[in-house]
Amino acid sequence: MLERERLRYNRQIAAWLFLCSIVVVAMILLGGVTRLTHSGLSMVDWKPIMGVIPPIGEDAWQQTFERYQHFPEYQKVNKGMSLHEFKSIFLFEYAHRVLGRLIGILFLLPFLFFYFTRRLSPGLVPRLMVMFVLGGLQGLLGWYMVKSGLVDDPRVSQYRLTAHLGTAVLIYGYMMWVAFGLLDSTRPGVTASGPGLRRFSYAISSLLFLMILSGGLVAGTRAGLAYNTFPLMGNSFIPGGLYATDPGWLAAFEDVTTIQFNHRMFAYLLCVLITVFVLTVLRGGASGALRTGALSMMALLLVQVGLGISTLLYLVPVSLAAAHQVGAVGLFTSSLFVSHLLARGKGSTRAETAVA
Repeated sequence: MLERERLRYNRQIAAWLFLCSIVVVAMILLGGVTRLTHSGLSMVDWKPIMGVIPPIGEDAWQQTFERYQHFPEYQKVNKGMSLHEFKSIFLFEYAHRVLGRLIGILFLLPFLFFYFTRRLSPGLVPRLMVMFVLGGLQGLLGWYMVKSGLVDDPRVSQYRLTAHLGTAVLIYGYMMWVAFGLLDSTRPGVTASGPGLRRFSYAISSLLFLMILSGGLVAGTRAGLAYNTFPLMGNSFIPGGLYATDPGWLAAFEDVTTIQFNHRMFAYLLCVLITVFVLTVLRGGASGALRTGALSMMALLLVQVGLGISTLLYLVPVSLAAAHQVGAVGLFTSSLFVSHLLARGKGSTRAETAVA
């Protein structure tokens, strides 16, 4: 009876974490749209409590607008903007911040319920506390990012933007991993899984995370607007001026040509690795969840490649760029799912000995 109750509690907690993860993805999507519509610097103050209340009435809106006019984005980019135009960008950033607070509530209240009703196993509590602390730090990091654009140059630091994006994806991935583990506890029949395929899956998941960070640098430097041709960059596959900064390694973070080139190379590498991985899994006779996960990786990879090329060729429209960002999270999710199956020994195949 106690074991059945524990399994039931684990399913409830997993469902809650999946819900939180979905909202985190919505937060990542809204953050991307906020950046793409150049709305992120429209709120020039950070008020963790009172900031949830928007301007009410024309006088309040006018005061908020006048406050915005004292900062470089208005003075150098949006000079002459009307109040109506200001409202449109303000509301994107406002929704982004409110959704962040909503995630905190959506996480904290059920956590307290599960904790005080003794539905959490002792080993789970520290992991959930880590998620909550990371969420709080993410809010601080978001404001730290915004502050970088409230100075002379009205553009946020690509370093802070990438860190903000990476932390969001890290929180999301951690939630999903823990939730997968809770569901695994409801599935009997664990089989041994060889280390070779498991390490391969870990490498792909890690590279996908780095690819997302690379995308953050592309977004932060607007490198996606530098070369809007494919497969060539301009007139050649390898453009001139790569790593031309002093020191050279700095170009990977600050030179738009190098940043876009690196992002493309990451994409080519992952296309090859994921294709090889999926074929290895399928040829090894995988079935069930592992086969489904591998096929999902391949399908999402193809979608993501198509979105990436389209985003580039059409000069980074908001809809395609936002879809490309969410597609990256989807591909990362499928990789985590497969990695977790192999880590828990639920996806062994005959091909594992070939890559061990």
